[in-house]
Amino acid sequence: MNNLEIERKFLVKSSAYKTNATIEIRIVQGFLNTDPERTVRVRIRGNKGYLTVKGKGNATGTTRFEWETEISVVEATNLIDLCEQGILEKIRYEVTIGEHIFEVDEFLGDNKGLVIAEIELQHESEFFKKPDWLGEEVTGQTKYYNSQLSKKPFLQW
Repeated sequence: MNNLEIERKFLVKSSAYKTNATIEIRIVQGFLNTDPERTVRVRIRGNKGYLTVKGKGNATGTTRFEWETEISVVEATNLIDLCEQGILEKIRYEVTIGEHIFEVDEFLGDNKGLVIAEIELQHESEFFKKPDWLGEEVTGQTKYYNSQLSKKPFLQW
């Protein structure tokens, strides 16, 4: 199947990632659909908008279908107004470690205090260097999915 996303998620145990971050950008996103079989996300990342459809993850939660297209910020803003309750806001830092880029999301609002790092891979068993600031792996734990954080924020756990 084309359009497969292979991704692992980790909690972050210190702010040391900020030292090596090459990008820092604000993201606002909402969900038109949070059904685990197919989530539909609207995102504003800086001055660009995106519409993303994700399928259900495999047994490990590492691999799933993902389709994304760029849309205008005006379109994204209008679609966010139609989203389910629970708009997410976060600051994303991109940190290159070896051959890979970690996307570190520092959540704001009702998810303040939660920091998650994600890494996209070419295959599930691909080796990657783990920086010291990387904590417990939470891949496949649905409560850490953005779609679920929009419904049950970190501050309510």
